[in-house]
Amino acid sequence: MNVKQLRAFLAVAQCLSFAQAGERLHLSQPALSLTIKALEDDLGGQLLARTTRNVSLTPEGEALLPLARQLLADWDNAEELLRQRFTLQMGKVSVAAMPSFAGNLLPIALKVFRERYPRVNVAVHDVINEQVLEMVDHRRVELGIGFEPESSNNLTFTSFYMDRFVAVVPMDSPLAGRAQVTWDELLHHDFITLQRPSAVRLLLEQDLQTQHGKLSVAFESHQLSTVGRMVANGLGVSAVPSLCIQQMEELGARCVALEGPRIERRIGLMTLADHKLSAAAQALRDVLIECAQTHVS
Repeated sequence: MNVKQLRAFLAVAQCLSFAQAGERLHLSQPALSLTIKALEDDLGGQLLARTTRNVSLTPEGEALLPLARQLLADWDNAEELLRQRFTLQMGKVSVAAMPSFAGNLLPIALKVFRERYPRVNVAVHDVINEQVLEMVDHRRVELGIGFEPESSNNLTFTSFYMDRFVAVVPMDSPLAGRAQVTWDELLHHDFITLQRPSAVRLLLEQDLQTQHGKLSVAFESHQLSTVGRMVANGLGVSAVPSLCIQQMEELGARCVALEGPRIERRIGLMTLADHKLSAAAQALRDVLIECAQTHVS
């Protein structure tokens, strides 16, 4: 039993005429009769009683009629649902992003996406970099945004840009008026940063180890916004990706270029290498890349 046969049966059952049903379906009467016969043969019995003057439903035909209506309605609904998803008239996509991106560039990209695809729902998971990788790897999200992984055979990484760490200092600090500061100068002050296992914290410790030894931390927090407020209130200094400059300055801190060593990492999009993205995820991917390129330029 297939959809074509059910549509033919429903048309004849509603019209009680092969001629009228054939016109509705744009089928010749012989073709329509063959379709009905094939359905009856598949099911094992007669559904329609035919005479030279009229057509009527057999008891089995009467039983099939409401089922045929429901099956065809479900089929049409399924077709329409998928068509809307493919044309982005509706849909859903999940993305995981590390906090420095989720709290800064991502809202800008989502605004563009919403303007283009207002009926597509986006679920955002604001999690640390390690969890971004894990969520993509376990198919909990289709898209992940974070630092470039050192090695991962099952992930595809699309670079957005190279992000460089900057110093974050209080507005009234002597360092606030400088064009740039060194790590030696910055680390003479109480240092505030994110808690482990934040990728920001781990990158700082890893890259500073050779020249500056173990990073001495006075205050730590899970949230970048808390780090920014602590600095703004004079509790110490910090270092964050340049992506966070606007966020830090809105919180009342000042960002200054940072050298010796220059710490930088690529930020980009991660997807599963063997996974075909949904139409909604592909559209969001394109918008993210577009907005990242605009941000860099």
